Amino acid sequence: DMGAKLLCLFFASALVAYYVYTPIPDDFEERWKVMLITAGFRAVGHLSEVAHQLGLMHYMEALMLVTAAEYIAPTSDENVTVTDTEFSNVAVRLYLPRKPSDGLRRAVVYFHGGGWCVGQAGMKSYDCLTRWTSNRLNAVVVSVNYRLAPKYRFPIQFEDVYSVTKFFLQSSVLSQYRVDPDRVCVAGDSAGGNLAAAVAQQLLEDSEVKTKLKAQALIYPALQTLDLNLPSYQENENKPILPKSLMVKFWSEYFTSDSSLREAMASNRHVPVESSHLFQFVNWSNLLPEELKKDHVYTSPAYGSSELAQKYPGFLDPRAAPLLASDAQLRGLPLTYVLTCEHDVLRDDGVMYARRLRAAGVPVTHDHAKDAFHGAMMFVSGPTELAVGHRLLNRYIEWLNENL
Repeated sequence: DMGAKLLCLFFASALVAYYVYTPIPDDFEERWKVMLITAGFRAVGHLSEVAHQLGLMHYMEALMLVTAAEYIAPTSDENVTVTDTEFSNVAVRLYLPRKPSDGLRRAVVYFHGGGWCVGQAGMKSYDCLTRWTSNRLNAVVVSVNYRLAPKYRFPIQFEDVYSVTKFFLQSSVLSQYRVDPDRVCVAGDSAGGNLAAAVAQQLLEDSEVKTKLKAQALIYPALQTLDLNLPSYQENENKPILPKSLMVKFWSEYFTSDSSLREAMASNRHVPVESSHLFQFVNWSNLLPEELKKDHVYTSPAYGSSELAQKYPGFLDPRAAPLLASDAQLRGLPLTYVLTCEHDVLRDDGVMYARRLRAAGVPVTHDHAKDAFHGAMMFVSGPTELAVGHRLLNRYIEWLNENL
C-alpha cells in the first residue's frame, strides 16, 4: 500500500544520504563525528525534499520536525529559573539567574538561528547556550520565539524580535528584572545574527527608545542578499550543515514560496539594475582581506528582472540585509562581536560587516575560526557534542563577560 511504499522510499533515501561520504577538511577535529552529523543533516534534507515533492508537506515544515524532536520544556535548575512567557505578545523563554547579585544584572536578548524558517528557543542546543550564558554571566537572558516562514514572511520575524527588544528596554521592565540599562546586549546566530544586526540598526533610528544597547554579538550571521556568489559561497558550496542550496532556500523562503525568486537567487541574477548602487556595500574585492580573496576574480553581477524586486522588495531592505545600511547608519552602532567560520557560506558576510563597522568607527572584535563550520556552536551537548562547539561558545561568553 501507499504507506509501505512511502516508508521504503524514506528508508532508502535515508540510507543513500547516510552513506554518501562527505569530504571533511583536514583541519577539522573529530572528523568522523562531523561526517556523521553532516550525513544526518543531509538525510533530513533529502527526506524533506521527498516529502515536499510528494506533496506531503512543505520542505521547511519537514525540517521543522527536527526542531520538534529537539524540544525541551522550560526546566529550572539550581542556577537558573526558566519560564516560557510573552513580551509584547511574542513568545519568549526567560532565564533568570538565582545567584544573588550585588547590583543590577546584565542582560542578553537572544535570537535563535534556523534560516527564519526553523528552530526555536526550546531546542536543546539553544536551551544549553542561553542557560549557560545566564548562569556564567549572572545575566537575564530573553530568548525569542519569533514567528517563522513559510507561514510568516519578512518583516514579521524582524518585527517580532524588534518588539520584544523594545519592550524589554523600557525602564519599567528593566527595573522589574533588576537589569542595568547600560548593560544590555542583542545576540544571535545565523538568521538570529541577521536579526540582531537589524535590530541594533533600527534602534538607532527609533526616537521612542531611550535605552541604548551596550553591545551586539553576531555569530556567523547572514547579512546580505545581494551577492550569493561571494568567495565563501563558492568555496563552501557543499560544506557541512549549510550548503549553498539550503541557504538560497532559506533566503528566498524568508520573502516568498515563489520559486522564481529562489531560482534567480541560485543563479545570482535577482538584483535589478536600478539597485546597482547597493553593490558597493557588498563588493568583496574592496571589503575582504587578501587571504580570503585567494584566486577569485570579482565580476560585476548580472542583473535580474525589476519585477522580482517590485514583488518582493524585502530582499533589498536593510532590515533583511543589514550590510545594505549606509556608512552613516553604521556609525552609532554599539560595541560589536562578530564570529565567522572559515568553512561557511556566510563567512564573507561577517568579515565584510566587521570591516565596514571598523571603518565607521565602531569598536569590533572579530573572531575567525579557521577550523569551524556553520552552526558549530550548536553542538555542545549530547551525542553530537563537539570540542569546536565548546571552544566557540566559551569565546562568545568570555567576550560578553569582558565587554557587557
